[in-house]
Amino acid sequence: MRYAYYPGCVAQGGAPELFQAMKLVGERLGFSLEHLKEAACTGAGVLQERDPELGDALNARTFAMAERRGLPIMTICSTCQGVMSQANHRLTKDANYREFINQYLKPEGLEYQGDVEIKHFMWVLVEDYGLDRLKEQVKRPLTGVALAPFYGCYVLRPTSQLGYDEHPERGTYLEQIITALGGVAVDFEGKSRCCGFPILTMNRDNSLKMAGKHLLDAKGQGADVMVTPCPLCHLNLDGQQPEAEKILKTQINLPVIHLPQMVGLALGLEPRAVGLNRHITSARRFAAKVPA
Repeated sequence: MRYAYYPGCVAQGGAPELFQAMKLVGERLGFSLEHLKEAACTGAGVLQERDPELGDALNARTFAMAERRGLPIMTICSTCQGVMSQANHRLTKDANYREFINQYLKPEGLEYQGDVEIKHFMWVLVEDYGLDRLKEQVKRPLTGVALAPFYGCYVLRPTSQLGYDEHPERGTYLEQIITALGGVAVDFEGKSRCCGFPILTMNRDNSLKMAGKHLLDAKGQGADVMVTPCPLCHLNLDGQQPEAEKILKTQINLPVIHLPQMVGLALGLEPRAVGLNRHITSARRFAAKVPA
């Protein structure tokens, strides 16, 4: 299984444990990941609001790099997935617009023809690798561990541009993966809502209240840990959790982990190897609950 690998900015900066975990998980699962090291940031939705053409040009450049390799793109960031999916939708539905955007790529000898598929690691696990095959690789089942899924906005909406017509169950993949690894998926109201990160610098209090509410909601439903496929959500839910506690004037203390960390632990990787020691809210209690 070969992919043009696009980890995104946060996994190589603010959440390096995610990059580390995905490398080890990819090796365990037999993935061949060709890192698109020259690719730029997707723009994270912010750039597209300011300059849509520039945002689409940057993403078209990434798509052209993968297309030249003849490979689909795999990302480990819900936000990257959403932004790239929306850009790809614009570029593939309008050949004239794609030709216009390709003018920006010509100095590098690149051209995007509209043939690249972009898939989050979460989608790859279910659709390409397969949950039955994943179950066979489990060395340390997450038996008795209650895991709350938190998707992040960009991998859920808009459904028309994220392949939900073809794959209508994509909004349940996290729960399916948790179950395949032997864990218990916790249902809670906020799992498909915004984490608050996009408004953190504009309305800090509301952003932290949003994050804190989701965490307390999940914990109230019995969650031992929250798992997310979005590192930007992780920055708010884990990185800002102590600040959310101050705003809400209550202790939360719910660890938040990345999807590849959860998978890696179930595959038999050691907690420290997948970076579970690097979080703001300690994940030691969660790791200790996983049978050796």
